[in-house]
Amino acid sequence: MLPGRERVITLFLMRLTETVIIWLSDDQTFWEDIEDGPKPLGPVGLQQFVLDMQFVIQFASQGRYFSRHMHQVIKDIILRAMNAFASSGMDPNSVLPEDDWFVDVAHEAILKLTGRPTRSVNGDREPNSPTASVSAQSMSSVRSHGSS
Repeated sequence: MLPGRERVITLFLMRLTETVIIWLSDDQTFWEDIEDGPKPLGPVGLQQFVLDMQFVIQFASQGRYFSRHMHQVIKDIILRAMNAFASSGMDPNSVLPEDDWFVDVAHEAILKLTGRPTRSVNGDREPNSPTASVSAQSMSSVRSHGSS
């Protein structure tokens, strides 16, 4: 690689990722659908949404293009989704596993995507895992927000 090129690429990817996250945070159409749409955010949708956001954190961290600002925006996005879920009368903490679970699953996904060995022997998550079959149920957190 040319000298300085890696730094330019890293800065570009940092800004690109940050821009997408900020756009998601500010996209009123997206949030109107999540907060006031005909199908409220369901338990599986909330779990997938938090997992997707944790994946972004892990991916950006490993690529060295993660910033404090992006981390704060992602935390705010997750909180907003949890508040939308809570407005339906359900406690988000009752359907979400511990934060470490999301970190571990997102990290394992990164390992699989990069071809590195994962921690699990058979490659499967626990069968009782809250989102064990989420990938099969939905293409994205946006589409799965009504799942229950």
